[in-house]
Amino acid sequence: MSSLLSISASALTANQNVLNVIGNNIANVNTEGYSRQQAILQSIPGQYAGTGYYGKGVEITTVTRIYDAFLTRQAATTKSVAAGDSVRSTYMQQLESLFPGGESGLGASVSDLLNSFSDIANAPTDLTARGVTLARAEELANRFQSTAESINELRIGVNQQLDVDIAAINNLAKQIGAVNKQITQALGSGHTPNDLMDKRDQLVRDLNKYIQTSSVTTDDGSLTLFVGGSQPLVMGDTASTVALVSDDFNNPNQRKFAITFNGKERVLDTGLLGGGEVTGLLRFSNEDLVQAENLLGRMALSIGTVMNNQQALGLDLNGNQGNPLFNLANLPAAYSAKQNTGTLNNLSVGISLNDTTGVPDGMQDFLASNYEITFTSTGAAPFTAVVTRLSDGVQQTVSFADNLANASTNLEGEFDGLRLSFAAADVPAVGDRFVIAPYSAASRSLTVAFTSPKELAMARPITAEAATGNKGALTLSSLYTRSVPTTPGPDVSLVFLTSTQYIRTDDAYYTGSPLEAAITAGLKPGDPVYDAAVLDYQTNAPTQLYNYTPGNAIEADGRTSLPAFDPTTEWGWSLTLKGVPQPGDSFTVKTNPYTQLDAANAQAMMDLRDMKLFDKAPLTDGYASLIADIGTKTLGAKQTAAVSEQIAVSIEQDRTAVSGVNLDEEAARLLQFQQAYQAAGKAMQVAQTLFDTLIASVRA
Repeated sequence: MSSLLSISASALTANQNVLNVIGNNIANVNTEGYSRQQAILQSIPGQYAGTGYYGKGVEITTVTRIYDAFLTRQAATTKSVAAGDSVRSTYMQQLESLFPGGESGLGASVSDLLNSFSDIANAPTDLTARGVTLARAEELANRFQSTAESINELRIGVNQQLDVDIAAINNLAKQIGAVNKQITQALGSGHTPNDLMDKRDQLVRDLNKYIQTSSVTTDDGSLTLFVGGSQPLVMGDTASTVALVSDDFNNPNQRKFAITFNGKERVLDTGLLGGGEVTGLLRFSNEDLVQAENLLGRMALSIGTVMNNQQALGLDLNGNQGNPLFNLANLPAAYSAKQNTGTLNNLSVGISLNDTTGVPDGMQDFLASNYEITFTSTGAAPFTAVVTRLSDGVQQTVSFADNLANASTNLEGEFDGLRLSFAAADVPAVGDRFVIAPYSAASRSLTVAFTSPKELAMARPITAEAATGNKGALTLSSLYTRSVPTTPGPDVSLVFLTSTQYIRTDDAYYTGSPLEAAITAGLKPGDPVYDAAVLDYQTNAPTQLYNYTPGNAIEADGRTSLPAFDPTTEWGWSLTLKGVPQPGDSFTVKTNPYTQLDAANAQAMMDLRDMKLFDKAPLTDGYASLIADIGTKTLGAKQTAAVSEQIAVSIEQDRTAVSGVNLDEEAARLLQFQQAYQAAGKAMQVAQTLFDTLIASVRA
């Protein structure tokens, strides 16, 4: 009877505790991170009683949690990847919204400005038409500035979110360290502290939302967490500190993830961080946002420069050479690496120039990228450097040497439409590195340089006229100004000796030649003196005879004799003729005497629409390619985020299927152990009845 009573009591206690565990599972069905618990029952070893071994009841050995370590790690990792992809996708969509299409977009503003020159071409002195063009220019500048400011505000928002996330990482790391300590102490009892283990797992999942981690469980039960593959974030109850720091070049638009453990700081490359919001935000800030800023800045710098160049080739209503239409800031100087050891500290950045005219001409080679320059030689010039285009990793070797084509005393090197220079006295060391961000400030600095419509230089300062006595079908196809001299240059005539051959009056042999005398005297082909002069020219100056092909451009600087073309004293022009001339016909390029009635430079401004400027595409297609680039990246980010989210949800469902609470299952188990508990209680009643019967018989 005592055995039956003891067995029943153990069953009653065990089943009650199981019911407690089941009740706890049901209570925590909606608790985030809770793992279903299970009481482990074990039979109490039996006792030999002569006729065999008789059991002594049941006991609970421990309470375990239903847990799959692999699925738990996978769920945390996929959640981390999904969080990084999601936050990047969200910000990419915000970035894309800054570049609208249609009438409100930058592309429409560029087209409106260039198209507005048509009204000036039709009425050169109409101040109203000129005022409209200035208003269009102001609108374009405002849109560039507004977009640049929106990008900056987006960067500020990203940086603020990064600061919040970094604080969250540090806080969670400390909490995990504290829970590690509690778990280590609790494991001394010989039983697993399930709730603490769940709490730690949930903290790790929360941490992985911000930064992806890997983990190793130590012998004492504590969890060691690593970031970036091998950098310890939590070891035992000790948590490292993470922060965002500047990169090697102190570029304000580049931030790096750093971790400090045992007083030593390690800066990690973003590519090593895996997933998490911090990774997604750093990738967006350091790559996507920079690329968008470069695309916008390249567009502003290119359009502003080519329009300023064209403005400088015209005359305004006051007869003055055109001043710049747009103000453009100087390109930012290079950022030098902290580890540099050479004496080169100031590496200037500019646009490649035409060494003859000094006019910027590298815009067609611009690529929207930042660059890293690593010097590979030292000692004496020329210095060589490897230039890495950061947008795609393409490398090229550039030599920095004295440019004999200009008067600069600096050492210069060129690539992708850019010219870098530094003082000859500065000496870089091998391995010295620099980063340039040439387009980072261009869109913010673009402003209209003047307010008076009269200052629009719409007149072409030169004209081309056929001689009145021409007998052939020679006509003007086009005339473009290439450069404007400091003082008006001399007239240049093209005199045709045959229908396919001509001479230039600015060639050395012409001055003082018999042909000059014959032409000055008004002689024509067929006159013996004239014909003899032609023969003299062909005989004595064969290198100063030029072949004529209708439709082929004739350039001012294309003469073959010395002195070389001098843009400070001679007009720079490009003349295209069509038709077949007769011997003796001529065409003369000279100063335009009627600039008030001329608007050829306005037409030249309109022609910029088709200039091959952005990756060899027309100027007016530049904004479309910018939108396409950002749109493609945004679409890719959205698709990547959707896929990673599906994977994360699937893995989490698998984890929940193992560790989560199933109410139907728990209800069935509740009934099962309720019945067992009731049966144990009934067995105790039977034991009590037997005991009462025994006592009664003894008393009798």
